[in-house]
Amino acid sequence: MDFTPLLKQVFLLWYFIPILLFIGILKSPWFKGLIGEAMVNLAIWLFLNKQEYHPIRNVTLPTKDGTTQIDHIIVSKYGLFVVETKNMKGWIFGNQNQPTWTQKIYKHTSKFQNPLHQNYKHTRTLESLLGLSSNQIHSVIVFVGDCTFKTDMPDNVTYAGGFIRFVKSKRDILFFPVEVVNIIAKIESNRLLPSLKTHFKHVKHVKSIVNDKQMRKSCPLCGHPMILRDSKKGNNVGQKFWGCSKYPQCRGTLNAI
Repeated sequence: MDFTPLLKQVFLLWYFIPILLFIGILKSPWFKGLIGEAMVNLAIWLFLNKQEYHPIRNVTLPTKDGTTQIDHIIVSKYGLFVVETKNMKGWIFGNQNQPTWTQKIYKHTSKFQNPLHQNYKHTRTLESLLGLSSNQIHSVIVFVGDCTFKTDMPDNVTYAGGFIRFVKSKRDILFFPVEVVNIIAKIESNRLLPSLKTHFKHVKHVKSIVNDKQMRKSCPLCGHPMILRDSKKGNNVGQKFWGCSKYPQCRGTLNAI
């Protein structure tokens, strides 16, 4: 019996498996995140004065409820720049106050956490650790990839080129040289050792937060938390329903099932 055709099929299968795995890695959020951070790293290296701006990358800091992971911290005499990167494509909709923003790629629509809110935890953690005030820390959100803002964004939400302009626009001197040195030393001494173990521990913590949020009800109109209420009039008097916590500004409701 000639096994040549079967062997060829097996060979082709083993040939394509690594290719498929490689394609999967390229499309994964993890790899896209790495690419986004690499692009920001390159912009920092090319366009910021190395004597004035001191980048610290991939910083994981302990918090009261677990850990928080910061893509980039840039320490300078003009303040601390806390950078969150987003490698996304499509149209991006959102404003400063919305808890979630929207990504639209052709007919596909998805939600993601407002990155300004996400970076707020990072800045507050650094304020507490370093004993700084909020005006000494600049939150910056950098979108890389083939994406377009379809709503007006604040100055600190920008593309890669705009990120450099934003950093350079801050010219008030907030720290003496010795303070810059001390801030860098304190961040380095308090950060968790960069390792796969640290990364997986942080990922586990983030997943627990996401699962906790998914168990809560969110308003279908504005995204704010819902509160379980009792109906006081109409045909459903005495029955439970979920009402928006922003009532009466928002009148979003959900049935209590």
